[in-house]
Amino acid sequence: MYKQERNYENLNRRRYTGTGDYDIPPILVDYEPVTQWIGFNYARTYTRSKRDIRMYGLHFFVDDYQFNRLWSKPDNYIDILRKFGAVCSPDFSTYVDYPKALQIYNHYRKHWLGAYWQDSKIRVIPTISWSDHSSYEWCFDGEPRGGTVAISSVGTQMNKLARQLFLDGYEEMIRRLHPASILLYGNAPADLKNEDKLVTIGAFQDKFL
Repeated sequence: MYKQERNYENLNRRRYTGTGDYDIPPILVDYEPVTQWIGFNYARTYTRSKRDIRMYGLHFFVDDYQFNRLWSKPDNYIDILRKFGAVCSPDFSTYVDYPKALQIYNHYRKHWLGAYWQDSKIRVIPTISWSDHSSYEWCFDGEPRGGTVAISSVGTQMNKLARQLFLDGYEEMIRRLHPASILLYGNAPADLKNEDKLVTIGAFQDKFL
């Protein structure tokens, strides 16, 4: 009989002094500018084929199933992630129609991995996400202030309510975090504020060359 590995939600690897009501591990301001971006689903391919991989940043604006393995076996990917110039914290979904417990759990997982990567000498850009107004109670916990952040507008412009929730959360992020710059994955809505801080890193595509 084989002994099954136990990960105890990764608490056996690291426990962090958390922030907010849900003990969210903090991510620190730490960013090395990069000029090109690819999705995590191309990470292995690019580390094998590109000589100067540090000019690339790695994002997780892809379907969750493609990077859930990072949570289940985080140590298996440290060497790959470390090769990139910067890595966004994983964008585990916080959809409005998800139960609140699942949204908070995904926010926690995003932050635990981001903090764990920073401990492993990986440069991490915090990915900011929210659902509705009630998520403001926890969705900014653990996020650094005054640094570079990454957000996605993909799927947020489908109807009037979704557009308004995106704009409201965006403005709340500005108010609370005061980011120095904002990496935007997807198209920028016409009425988006603080355009001088925006850096568009692409539309709904898997890689940027």
